Amino acid sequence: MEKEKSAAQQLKEKLCITKKHGGLKLSSDEIKTCNDFNEGYKTFLDEAKTEREAVIKTITLAEKCGFSEFKKGMSLKSGDKVYFNNRGKAVILAVIGTEPIDNGVHLAAAHIDSPRLDLKQNPLYEDNEVALFKTHYYGGIKKYQWVTGPMALHGVVAKTDGSVVNISIGEKESDPVFVITDLLVHLSAQQMEKKANAVIEGEKLDLLIGNRPIEQAEDLEKEEKDTIKANVLKILEETYGISEKDFASAELEIVPAGKARDL
Repeated sequence: MEKEKSAAQQLKEKLCITKKHGGLKLSSDEIKTCNDFNEGYKTFLDEAKTEREAVIKTITLAEKCGFSEFKKGMSLKSGDKVYFNNRGKAVILAVIGTEPIDNGVHLAAAHIDSPRLDLKQNPLYEDNEVALFKTHYYGGIKKYQWVTGPMALHGVVAKTDGSVVNISIGEKESDPVFVITDLLVHLSAQQMEKKANAVIEGEKLDLLIGNRPIEQAEDLEKEEKDTIKANVLKILEETYGISEKDFASAELEIVPAGKARDL
């Protein structure tokens, strides 16, 4: 026999908010819809790790939904769906309404953000027999989260001949990945005494990019310098046709390597 509720329990049920886990409210079909959406979201995160990649992916999705590129001077009618690519860094989507624009518009806006490290203009140098890229962190990152994990290099290089080269290294299984090194735990007593915002300094976020000299060791003169840096440049020239001077007109970014996964 069900026990009769007390006056206090009845009052609590009447006046208090009763919260229920969303998973208990949704049907199996609704949960499947959520899961299907998340698969698309993970794909978007994988393919849009920089602003430029996000613009490309957004346009691809928009065209599948019936949007076409807006051209200056083109006539538009109610119901038309158009997009405008703003120099590869932002995209505007518009659905043309039925009323004059004087009556206003419905506007939804969001900035394309990309937590990352940017390469400096002349980033490549050699130190202690390794080649490194100098970086500058973008936005409000927790710098200690960016060390010792696998990193990928994404971006574009505008060459002196006017051509643009797209670069993505570290995402394929056959690619190498890169890393920002940290002190070994038994060498980091002083470091561990610092506050979290100072454990890793922004100036220390240099990316390890190479560790082999351009020739075999026995062929090198002892006084020869920057042979590892030269090997990195040799690989970049052979793979992408770029040289050190092309870094000045490049937009290269360091992002975490790997695919988005369920947690």
